Amino acid sequence: MDKEQILTKIQDCGIVAVVRAESTDKAIRITDACIEGGVAAIELTFTVPHADEVIEELAKRYTPDEIILGAGTVLDATTARIAMLSGAQYIVSPALDLDTLHLCNRYRVPMMPGIMSVREGLLAMENGADILKVFPADLFGPKIIKDIRGPIPYAKMMPTGGVNADNVGEWIKAGAVAVGAGSSLTAGAKTGDYKQITETGKKFVANIKAARAEMNK
Repeated sequence: MDKEQILTKIQDCGIVAVVRAESTDKAIRITDACIEGGVAAIELTFTVPHADEVIEELAKRYTPDEIILGAGTVLDATTARIAMLSGAQYIVSPALDLDTLHLCNRYRVPMMPGIMSVREGLLAMENGADILKVFPADLFGPKIIKDIRGPIPYAKMMPTGGVNADNVGEWIKAGAVAVGAGSSLTAGAKTGDYKQITETGKKFVANIKAARAEMNK
């Protein structure tokens, strides 16, 4: 699957599940629950033990039509390359690291660097960023999307942090092309309630669709 197809699928899905866990088994179970709930875009973070091996396992378990598999919390180009070789289809970082961005461009792998200002956003876009990860989004609220898109209407943004199933519609209506959801989606894993993750995922997907339908009226 080429770069443009991956980006289109992420935006069509509208939500990226940020998967953090204390073990490889829990990370895989969270992923399974997310996919069952319709959240096909998975960001397996490198805070998960042996994250590269988990990515390899997920790449074997699911076909590209079933999962859009990415790596998150990628802090440097070395980690990004390991993630790519393990099967990651896109790379997400909490901050802007130009070496990582350039590496992703070299191999035509979608990159979503974290930004907190217009200046960082412009710098990221000038260096080939595909989608800007607005992080931590809960410091700003949905208005930050509208504020940035005022002077830069062509910026594609994905807020992460503080996005939940109840407010996701506000973020979409503000102009986000997708959202990143971590604990608000995967909280059920703490008590072993993976069904809760699936149900929350369904709610996210439904509310994203509803917001987009309202925008298209």
